[in-house]
Amino acid sequence: MLLIVGPPNVGKSLIFNRLTGRHVSVSNYPGTTVDISTGTSPFLPGYELRDTPGAYSLVPISEEERIAREMILSEPQAIIVQVVDAKNLRRMLPFTLELLELRRKVILVLNLMDEARRLGVSIDSTQLGEELGIPVVETVATTGEGMDRLCAVIRDGISQLPPVPPIDYPPRVRSVLREYAANVLPEGKPLPPPAQIVGPELLDELELEERTQFELELRLARQRYADSVLAEVASFPIPSSSTFAGVLNRLTMNVWTAVPIAFAVLYFGVYQFVGQFGAGTLVDFLENDLYETYVTPWLTAWVERLIPWPVLQDLFVHDYGVFTLGLRYAIALILPIVGTFFIMFSILEDSGYLPRLALLLDRVFKKLGLNGRAVIPIILGFGCGTMATVVTRILETRRERIIATLLLGFAIPCSAQLGVILAMVSTHHQIFIAWCVLMTIIFLALGMIAARTVPGRAPAFYLEIPPLRMPRLSNVLMKTYSRMYWYFIEILPLFLFASVIIWVGTLTGLFQAVIKLIVPIIGLMGLPAEAASAFLFGFFRRDYGAAGLLDLLNHGQLNPRQIFVSVLVISLFLPCIAQFFVMKKERGWKFALATSAAVWLTATTVGILANYVALSTGWL
Repeated sequence: MLLIVGPPNVGKSLIFNRLTGRHVSVSNYPGTTVDISTGTSPFLPGYELRDTPGAYSLVPISEEERIAREMILSEPQAIIVQVVDAKNLRRMLPFTLELLELRRKVILVLNLMDEARRLGVSIDSTQLGEELGIPVVETVATTGEGMDRLCAVIRDGISQLPPVPPIDYPPRVRSVLREYAANVLPEGKPLPPPAQIVGPELLDELELEERTQFELELRLARQRYADSVLAEVASFPIPSSSTFAGVLNRLTMNVWTAVPIAFAVLYFGVYQFVGQFGAGTLVDFLENDLYETYVTPWLTAWVERLIPWPVLQDLFVHDYGVFTLGLRYAIALILPIVGTFFIMFSILEDSGYLPRLALLLDRVFKKLGLNGRAVIPIILGFGCGTMATVVTRILETRRERIIATLLLGFAIPCSAQLGVILAMVSTHHQIFIAWCVLMTIIFLALGMIAARTVPGRAPAFYLEIPPLRMPRLSNVLMKTYSRMYWYFIEILPLFLFASVIIWVGTLTGLFQAVIKLIVPIIGLMGLPAEAASAFLFGFFRRDYGAAGLLDLLNHGQLNPRQIFVSVLVISLFLPCIAQFFVMKKERGWKFALATSAAVWLTATTVGILANYVALSTGWL
């Protein structure tokens, strides 16, 4: 057994993929919703490889770290391949010391050596291995450098356990350990190294102040020992702040310059690239120039020749057909919008900018019962709410995960919705500004209410800030492809299924009956009766409904006031079927049903009020 361990963003999963190739399966860790990758390697016959969740320490503060700890403790015979960022070795070596205190077979992998060399970092990996008593391998996972050496070390095996590092722990730490050990260990057994007994059970017995001091002294002792080892084997020059990278790093970390940069990223990344290019240029080409001109007429003629019965023809083509509605919406409307969003997100992720954005928004998010770490699922929610709901697992506490899921279900439009909305308001700048202001107010108000009503503690915030780097095209394309593949495996069947349901509803009269129930509510919002069909589509997917509203706009059936009301309502509309079931899986039936009911009530109330205010004030 090989366990690949290490913190996030150090290339751990890339090394796992290099070793396993396509021999990988993904499953949930027992009793949790966290995905674990397991595989075999053609280079390492006889070994099973597991990619553990990202962890900084054996003392867990998140579900991922708890699972990583359990996996390490449950496989005492496994070889642990610890992957670290070579240029940040000082911060990561204390975790190595914890693993050595467990008396496990460890291979230390110094990844990102290309970046370390560019910064002038010098590490004598041979001497470091001698100091720690373990093999040390230098790698560059993106190019494959060092992978042959790593495989050779694994194949050679580790004949003996490494020595326990002689760390000088302060009296307070030793006292707490002795007191705890006296209650849980057999009498007369010597006190083991801290990593063998320090865990949630011990820490839960300490008062908050005592626990904080204990953890601090434990970390400081390991850090002092790590520093003494590195002083003999490595040098880390202070990076120049006068270089372009140094200046950019400072600008993105200083609040006075970071805020304008964040707005610029959102403007050019979301509004221009996703909204104007994705939802505008690409959608116009695919829907009008390609689909409406060539694909739809050809498919309609082909189906009408093949199927003589009009009822079955309607299943595949015409107004609500699988080909002319479901497939067209998925490919001509949703594909370019979601694709451009995931390209943008992958660029931000690979550049190292997202952690800086998390740090910038930490204070704001604390008012919402979250911290800066929540910026990742929240931003990802602008791509796909279903995927983002799954990603809330990275948040430390159940309270944070509930609040983030609530915000994603209420006030975060997915990229397909967002792209359609931006296309609808692209020529109405005052509507766009009003929509942004109102959605921000609703988002903040909901978060502040949730922060005061959802029970639980406010978590501490820590996050590794990687250096800014030029995104690698291969990484961006690979991440975009994997997310698009996941998205379309999830979305395309639902679009086709929705078309079938609409066909059945139309055939049986149920569709018309539901529309009759919706029309009075639509009327209170000041929208045309035809919009009822679009909102009915929204019960299947919010982006499906948004695309229906865009169709109405393109046919001249919405005036500016109706555009304003419709984009507000569809932004706040019910979570799509996929997001609803993921909410149920992650948070339970009660949460999913209660959230959906509250979202529907909020969306209709806001729509009615917005229409009333716009009419009474004469605005729009």
